[in-house]
Amino acid sequence: MLGTYFYHEIIRKTIISFGTLFNNVSIRHTKSDGSVLDETKVGLSYGPMQKFLAKIQEQEQLTKSIAITLPRMSFEMTSIQYDPTRKTGVTQTFRTCDDDGNAKKVYMPVPYNIGFELNIFSKLNDDALQIIEQILPFFQPSFNLTVDLASSIGEKRDIPVVLDSIDFQDDYEGSFQTRRALIYTLRFTAKTYLFGPIAESTEGLIRKVQVDLYADTNTQTAKREMRYTAVPDPISAEPGDDFGFTESWETFGDGKEYSPTRQEDVWLSWVIIMILSMKHSIQQVTLLNRNQSLNQRLLNRKM
Repeated sequence: MLGTYFYHEIIRKTIISFGTLFNNVSIRHTKSDGSVLDETKVGLSYGPMQKFLAKIQEQEQLTKSIAITLPRMSFEMTSIQYDPTRKTGVTQTFRTCDDDGNAKKVYMPVPYNIGFELNIFSKLNDDALQIIEQILPFFQPSFNLTVDLASSIGEKRDIPVVLDSIDFQDDYEGSFQTRRALIYTLRFTAKTYLFGPIAESTEGLIRKVQVDLYADTNTQTAKREMRYTAVPDPISAEPGDDFGFTESWETFGDGKEYSPTRQEDVWLSWVIIMILSMKHSIQQVTLLNRNQSLNQRLLNRKM
């Protein structure tokens, strides 16, 4: 199990996709007449909240240049936790092809929840509220991200990002020289999947497709009327090969159906019962005729 190197960069891709959600948030300051005075794009960085608080508090004298420009946002990954509610079969696999058309055998991915924190720093409450209102309407309470989880097989999935909670903190204590920092903390959970190693495999390739057509929707009594069959040409073709298909149609009137377990056409159960019933009736009529014939011969002898 362990010892086979693989790295799909799933956690890294999930982190990047999460941060991309908040790349283009901006705020506006307006004049008293409603015209726009200025518009500022809110910076976004990856890092813990304590790091940015330390930078904000580096310059206490308001006459000097500040250490960091506000408003600003930061985000970080806070947890990785297994999600048993989305568990699938441990040994369940599916087969797919890579970019070169080679067949691959892949075990079902393992569900994990990745926790994120988005911190919004601002010195004006209105700036923070502008940022908050541009984020919250898209989470009801989740927003789907399409992530290329395993690029080698083209496995893309929608990852729900759920907004779990919102906290507010106002660090405005101390003297007038202490710089104020309004902090909104939004906590999210990304429901992603982790893939294991991807092995090459040609087992289980579908080399024949068979479809039976019925004239009735009653599955108990319906009998197949026509059959469509398609096989690759040549039959030994691999997924990456240039091949065609051989198609054929058959028409039936024998009242049979195809048995997947026996892989052959068998009589329907109701047909078998009907045949047995008819056979029994014929035997009864034959026996009755014999008895009548015997009685007639006995009667003729007595006369």
